[in-house]
Amino acid sequence: MAGNVLGSRDGSRSAGARRLADSTPPEAGRRGRGSTSNPTGRFEAAQREVFHDPDWMADDPAPLRTQVTPERSTRIIARNTSPDIPFDRSINPYRGCEHGCIYCYARPTHAFLGLSPGLDFESRIFAKPDAARLLLRELAAPGYSPDTIALGTATDPYQPAERTHRITRAVLEVLRDARHPVGITTKSDLVLRDLDLLAEMAADNLALVAISLPTLDPALARRLDPRAPRPEKRLAAMARLSEAGVPVMVNLSPIIPGLTDHEIESILALAREHGASRIGHALLRLPGEVADLMADWFAEHYPERQARAFALLRQARGGRENDPRFGHRFRGEGAYAAMIGQRVRLAGTRLGYGFGRMALNRDVFRKPGAQLVLF
Repeated sequence: MAGNVLGSRDGSRSAGARRLADSTPPEAGRRGRGSTSNPTGRFEAAQREVFHDPDWMADDPAPLRTQVTPERSTRIIARNTSPDIPFDRSINPYRGCEHGCIYCYARPTHAFLGLSPGLDFESRIFAKPDAARLLLRELAAPGYSPDTIALGTATDPYQPAERTHRITRAVLEVLRDARHPVGITTKSDLVLRDLDLLAEMAADNLALVAISLPTLDPALARRLDPRAPRPEKRLAAMARLSEAGVPVMVNLSPIIPGLTDHEIESILALAREHGASRIGHALLRLPGEVADLMADWFAEHYPERQARAFALLRQARGGRENDPRFGHRFRGEGAYAAMIGQRVRLAGTRLGYGFGRMALNRDVFRKPGAQLVLF
């Protein structure tokens, strides 16, 4: 039986208990999840441990269940000034992401909520039910000037919770009515549910959908992003979107050294066959706790590849596992990073891709009427 205890910093625990990891349930309790551990958040004063005590019940623990909690916000459009990012505003309808992508650079944000960037990030989800109302108010504010809103930059706007909560759909309806440009990033074919809105917006050059596809290997995908749709479903979504006139970007992200980097050309070729017309790509990033989570994941699933993967990553990150500097954090530097960039450019050019996000239409924006802000 597994249980949570508050442990002291000297690591003391009950006699006979076998430590698994900080706050990490046994494998049976985390089956179908991305992270192999659930380390205590870095801002917490007490450390938690999960242990298996042979003197207790020997039954496997119940599977970890996802909890979705409403979160009230005062604003919904987030702003950034990063020179690495081709947009200055974004909306994330959810915090945390059930897709469970082990490499997700947003994982460390869960520590600000007093939760773990590990399993908590993919099982403790916070939904923003007021997103559409807040967006309507912000678009109607005096002085608001339209530009592309990126939807789903940190967590997926079409993760499983969206089937029930429909927050992303409500946001898109506001943007459609205001004729406001939007770029969506997702791994899910649930985006096809909103094809009616997206096709209508795309007809006026108001919408772009980027679908992330780091691997074509279904077995690897089940471990990298276990609750995201399979690669073939993502490819099928690209085709449906493209057929409906919605521009599609294949987001080759992240490129993981020694694990997925050999797939660059095959992913780009197959995505092109399924209607993708633009490319985005980024080298694996390991900010904050993601470095340890990724190391634990490699140790459990691909121990024979771990040393090479991290060695190549350090080559591209100035000898470190993560380089947060503007201009370097997405692409890296050095011979390995340059080789990856060259392969993407050569394959993309040969296949007829455009690079980066396309310019969307800002000239047809209709500021919501003052009377609508009341609803």
